[in-house]
Amino acid sequence: MGAFHAYDIRGVYNKDFDKDTVYKVGYFIPRLLSTDKVLVGRDVRISSPEIHEYLTKGITDAGADVYDLGLSTTPMVYFATAKYAFKASVQITASHNPKEYNGLKVSGENALPVGLDNGLGRIRQWIDDGEPTVPVQSKGTVREMDVRDEYLHFLLSYKEDYSDLKIGMDVSNGMAALFVKDIFGDSPLYLYDELDGTFPNHEANPLIPENVADLKRLVADNGCDIGVIYDGDADRVMFVDEKSRFVSPDLMIAVLGHYFFEEKGEKGIVLQDIRSSKAVGEYLEPMGAEMHTWRVGRAYAARKLRELGGVYGGELAGHYYFRDFFYSDSGLLASLLILNVVSRMKRKGVSLSELIDRIAKYRNSGEINFRLEHKQEAMDAVRDHFIGKEKPSAYYDFDGYRVEFPDWWFNIRPSNTEPYLRFICEARTQQLLDEKTAEASAIIESYD
Repeated sequence: MGAFHAYDIRGVYNKDFDKDTVYKVGYFIPRLLSTDKVLVGRDVRISSPEIHEYLTKGITDAGADVYDLGLSTTPMVYFATAKYAFKASVQITASHNPKEYNGLKVSGENALPVGLDNGLGRIRQWIDDGEPTVPVQSKGTVREMDVRDEYLHFLLSYKEDYSDLKIGMDVSNGMAALFVKDIFGDSPLYLYDELDGTFPNHEANPLIPENVADLKRLVADNGCDIGVIYDGDADRVMFVDEKSRFVSPDLMIAVLGHYFFEEKGEKGIVLQDIRSSKAVGEYLEPMGAEMHTWRVGRAYAARKLRELGGVYGGELAGHYYFRDFFYSDSGLLASLLILNVVSRMKRKGVSLSELIDRIAKYRNSGEINFRLEHKQEAMDAVRDHFIGKEKPSAYYDFDGYRVEFPDWWFNIRPSNTEPYLRFICEARTQQLLDEKTAEASAIIESYD
């Protein structure tokens, strides 16, 4: 059952999981979430129709009805789940992974994520134990459901006038193509805006630099004010400034403060993940934000933001969560709000690069991945080494360790989805960053 992960079920289809697994997951979801109706959406990957067939068969054989959204972005599924009070929904997608991957993102009531530790682990156990999946006598039915126009209307309610912006937009041949033309019209310069589950131009993962190269060229060649790039299922978005520099997604948490705290006059909690730059809090707190640091991943972030009653939150991976979107993430909504801010800044004579330079006061290593077996031992050794040399100003021991010192900090954590130990470091100077990164790398590599 290698496809069961902390956040979802995902892997190479017909290798890590197959139609029989999908059928059983579908069969057990109504039992897990105590419901007789399940909302289902899917992305455009080649394997999605077969997965859809066996997922819906499993659900209906268990006696529950399927409400079928058809092709949809993942946030559209969240929207319909919460708006129409479904206790269970599934989006068939592998998000940003390569074309041979697919998966199932399961949500419960209020579109809250169902991860390994609050549901998917039980389904995995039922499957491992050979729990019977006998079709009931009174099977469920499949009903088509269309919320596209309603979701589009919701998104458009956040759109302001940014006709002064020249926008480059890479849709990555992913699910954002369902909406971008209706939202942004013909004025952006589009790349790869046709749905294609083979992702013929580049993988739908904007965190990999080579996948953003075409957008950077588009921005540079056409003098764009901003470049926007979505991932495969449109729950994430990332940006390039007018100098064709990729903007670290955590810094956009700070940019969003101009919308929520300056324009809307909000006060309250902003959630960031444990990898976020210290610059984010330093920029937002004078606006009235109260920063809260938490674990990486939607399975944790969406629940925590709801628990805290926070205004919004974000992650280094390009997820942005909003109280007014059922505490869920939406790449399209985030891009609308960011474009609103960038447009207003442009009218004040401030470019996106200038705004980012005001925020980013530290040198950052970016996430460095180490493939090794003894992850915990390496993590403990790095933590103990630095704490033994200098007293930390802050210490977090969830999701690995984040240890802060007056002039620098680091986070070291095991990946929840890949066989890597991830290290990130930030310091006030490049020299200090290089020194600490080299120290940590030497310790980690000794455990290889």
